[in-house]
Amino acid sequence: MHQRTYRFAEADKDMAYALYVCSKVTRAKAAPLIVALHGMGGDQNSLLRGNAIDLAEEGGYILVGPMGYNPQGWFGSPVITPRRGGPGGEQTSNDPPNLRELSEKDVMNVLDLVRKEFNVDPQRTYLMWHSMGGAGTLFLGPKYASNWAAIAAMAPAAFAMLPTATDLLTPIKSTMPVLLLQGDADNVVPPDYARRWAAAMKDLNMNYKYVEMRRRSRHHHREVDAGKFPVLR
Repeated sequence: MHQRTYRFAEADKDMAYALYVCSKVTRAKAAPLIVALHGMGGDQNSLLRGNAIDLAEEGGYILVGPMGYNPQGWFGSPVITPRRGGPGGEQTSNDPPNLRELSEKDVMNVLDLVRKEFNVDPQRTYLMWHSMGGAGTLFLGPKYASNWAAIAAMAPAAFAMLPTATDLLTPIKSTMPVLLLQGDADNVVPPDYARRWAAAMKDLNMNYKYVEMRRRSRHHHREVDAGKFPVLR
């Protein structure tokens, strides 16, 4: 895995990001790309390890982890305080007033850097991951819809966006598959939130799949709503 930095002009600082490039990737053939957004308190390395690296190598993927400016930037999504459980999303006194804007911009900067360095397949560029990063996925996915072939959010802490979930999803309702995953015993991001997002996707007749993992075993799950979700390769 590579540790990279670039000069983030808007923030006037060097910004780190992590990059894994499958050994099969070449300039001659467009490679699939996954942009991985970490949870609160994490960093650019949080999701580039273990099985994620193994699967990226097996599948021929480029995998990149933006920092999102800092560990609690929320990738541009609304800063929140959950109604039930979970950490608050308040900015600290050391955060810049435009933290959300900088966090969002950092993700898009890193995407642009990877596209310039590698032959990236625009039809297989994906945005994904969990908790705060899941909220960022549901925010940046529709906002920059033309950049993604599909998005996936695991236990998305997208509390503040729920009242307008349908409006947020409208830009991608006919164009982009969405995968939504949730644990049924999660007491940080209670499953009711993901279920409401799934209901909004169902109301829009979207290409989506909602998978809820059962408490008793990570190997047991139920597909609450399968929608019209396609097989992605």
